[in-house]
Amino acid sequence: MAQINAFAQLGDIMQLAFVPQDFDAAVKHWTQVMGVGPFFLMEGIHLEGMKYKGTSTNAAFDLALAYWGDIQIELIRPRDDHPSIYSGEYAEVGDGLHHVCILVSDIEEAYRVCEDKGAEIVIEGALGDSRVIYVDPGSGPGGLVEILQQGEGGPGLFALIKQAGECWDGSEPLRRLG
Repeated sequence: MAQINAFAQLGDIMQLAFVPQDFDAAVKHWTQVMGVGPFFLMEGIHLEGMKYKGTSTNAAFDLALAYWGDIQIELIRPRDDHPSIYSGEYAEVGDGLHHVCILVSDIEEAYRVCEDKGAEIVIEGALGDSRVIYVDPGSGPGGLVEILQQGEGGPGLFALIKQAGECWDGSEPLRRLG
């Protein structure tokens, strides 16, 4: 197997993520103007072992997921001011693109690519058996890359959300998950 030595070789972009200044207005825009939905809301998320720039943080956030074809759209709402990529310098993108996400099968290989390329790991943690890192490859706000190694339940959850969008009739644009 060839050595992976660049971010693009880790995987394809599967998600576009935003941290809108007005979460409810963003849901309305994406569902009513863009026709993307329904969004599935997960509230009070805190990554296990979450570190921001190497230091533990208690940051919590809500997120809503929907699909636009094969691309997942994520809207994020910070719940507090604890250090994270959802406040401070990485929130300077306003309503613009905050980060993209790629799925990987080997997060340790992603760590090696980050080190090789001199990319800064700004957030790392776990959600159940899923592991995630958010990386600044040197482009700053709006240029972050989320690298996600899904756990056992991830593919099924993403498939459920995608399937809901395929036959969505515009009703119940924001649905709560678990």
